[in-house]
Formats: sequence, C-alpha cells, structure tokens
Amino acid sequence: MPITKTTGRQAVTLGRQERDVLYAVGCGLRDDEIATALAIPEEAVAGHLARILAALGLRDRAAAIVHAFDCGLVAPGRGPRRQATSPPATNPPGTSPLATSPLAAGPPPPAGTARHAPGPRLRISVLGPLRAWRDGQPLDLGHLRQQAVLAALALCLGRSVSRQELTDGVWGEEPPNTNVVPVYIYRLRKALHAGGGPDSVIERDRSGYRLLPGAVGVDVARVEELVTAAGAAERAGDLAEAVRACAQALDLFRGEPLAGQPGPFAELERLRLTERRIVIVQRKLDWQLRLGQHAEAIAELSALAVAQPLNEPVAAMLMRALYLCGRQGDALTVYDRTRRRLADDLGVSPGRLLRHTHRTILRGDDIRLGLTGTTR
Repeated sequence: MPITKTTGRQAVTLGRQERDVLYAVGCGLRDDEIATALAIPEEAVAGHLARILAALGLRDRAAAIVHAFDCGLVAPGRGPRRQATSPPATNPPGTSPLATSPLAAGPPPPAGTARHAPGPRLRISVLGPLRAWRDGQPLDLGHLRQQAVLAALALCLGRSVSRQELTDGVWGEEPPNTNVVPVYIYRLRKALHAGGGPDSVIERDRSGYRLLPGAVGVDVARVEELVTAAGAAERAGDLAEAVRACAQALDLFRGEPLAGQPGPFAELERLRLTERRIVIVQRKLDWQLRLGQHAEAIAELSALAVAQPLNEPVAAMLMRALYLCGRQGDALTVYDRTRRRLADDLGVSPGRLLRHTHRTILRGDDIRLGLTGTTR
C-alpha cells in the first residue's frame, strides 16, 4: 500500500521505490547502505529522498525518520540498522528489492494488531527525579528537555498530548526555533524500547502522542490505586488496612517530584504532586489518631507542621496527639505558634477547627471524637 499524506485538499502518494527508500531511512541506513540494499545508484537514493521530503513537506532526514515511525512504516526493533555486505539477489518481477535485502525484517503489522504481554514491562517514576526501567533495567532517557517530554506523557496517561501542548509545557514562553518534539519522540521510542519487544510504547493519533494504555506502569497511577484502596478500607471499617495502604503510597515518593525537570508543566505538576502527598499524609495520620496511635503519629506530625506552618488541620492534629499523650503544655504551644504565624504571614486569626481544638484542650475535655479537618 503506498504511503499518502494529505496536504490541504491534495493527497500526496509515494511510489514503491520511494516507499522503500523512506523505510530504509527510517531504519537508520546511510545512502550508500540503501543503494546497496536496493541495488540502485547512490545518487538515485539522494534524488528519491529529496522528492520524499518535498512531497511530504518534511524539513530534513531526521523529520523523514520521525515520519516513518509516525505513519507505522517502521517501529523500534524492526528493520535494524546493519551494513550490507553484498548486493542483494535478483528479485522476481514485481517484488521489491527489500524482500531480499538486509531490511528483510519488514514493516510492523498494521496498527492495532500487536499486543503487549500482560503487565507492563516498562515502569516510569516521576515522584522524584524522572527515571524509567524496562524489565528492571534502568534506561537512559537523554537530556532534560527530552525527559520533560516523557514526563508530560507519563502524567497525562490515558490521553493524547498534542505537539503544541508539549512545546508549551516544556519550553513555555521560549519555544525552540524548530519543531524538535517529533525528534524527541523518536529518540524516546528508541530509549524506551531498549531491547524489549518490537513495539513502541508511544503512539501517535490525530490528537498527538500518548503512552499506550497497559504498556507502561507509572508510579503516580499506583499511588492513586493505593489511595482508592485506603478509602475502601476506611468505609469497610478497617482503619489499620487504610493506614497500611497510605503508607505504601507514600513510600513511592522518592523526594521532590520531577526534581530538576524544566518547563511550566513540570513546575505545576511538582506543586500538585507535593500537595497530593501532604493530603495523603494527613489522611494516614488522621486514621492513626483514630486508632489510638498518638505517640507514633507525633514525630511525623511535628515534621509536617514545620514544613507546613500555616496548615491548620495539621496543627490541630498535632495538638490532639500531644494532648492525648499527656503533653497539654506542648499542645498549647503549637496553637500559640500557629496563631502567630497566621497573623504575621496572612493577617488572619485561627479558623474554627483550630479554635475548637484549643478550647477543648483548655477545658480538659475528651478530644478523641473531635473534628479532624483532614482533606478527603
């Protein structure tokens, strides 16, 4: 089937030999290697490539490689680069020279026919410095901007991300002079392939690029699965299991999310994921207090109160934990410290939750059934 590309109202069609040349270029062969494989002069290869670029509106050879991947003509692991050592045998009439050339691995099956084995072999972590593994082996993801493109795809798992979105998210108000996103996608496909299976885990559709569903495990998705399980355990009355699930989710955070990643998208996601972690910590600590694990919760609550000095629900939980451990004076000190910070930094007084906790401690009432104020 000839390759076509619609430009405006006109559909551009490549002939058989141009298709063969594009396939060979997509496999990474040089002009001399293509000439040997197809049994044509090297000058003819250059002429075919020039016509391909003009017909498809492509900028250069790198863009032709990306196009070969995007249109499904080439996929990682298919048609590996290799030097031809001898001219190909004479082909039967009507048969492409590629059938007996070093490119005989052929193009991939039609889109939608190749499936991945159960369970993702590729794992990506964004809850810390960006990292990826295939079958447990770490992968080289290239330089920071290229990593930032992968991070955007990983955090938009389940939907396609357009080239414009990727450009805006990674470069912001200083976009590159050329459209490098397809080149980065091409390199990421190769990096993520890294010796496993013939299929690319990044596909292109009308809307843009996306990671194939089920082909990749992302730590953020796992965190949400565990948080959902924790909520189900709470509804079933098993607070101990809810605490365990939240602790497992928090173990997936390995430092500052997307540490060192450039661009406005990474910056916004860093803030969102940091806030998400705080919410999960609060839920876990609330359940620990309801289980009577007051002493166990104090150290983590104290650290969180230092990191979030204006977080009134955290201050209220720390006051409760201290009070229930017989440390009424320390609990009141937390209130005074928080009240001063709220006044100095925001010009506001403590909210209802903090005032209620303060009054309860002053009266010496049972605080066990008081409001927690944690975010659900």
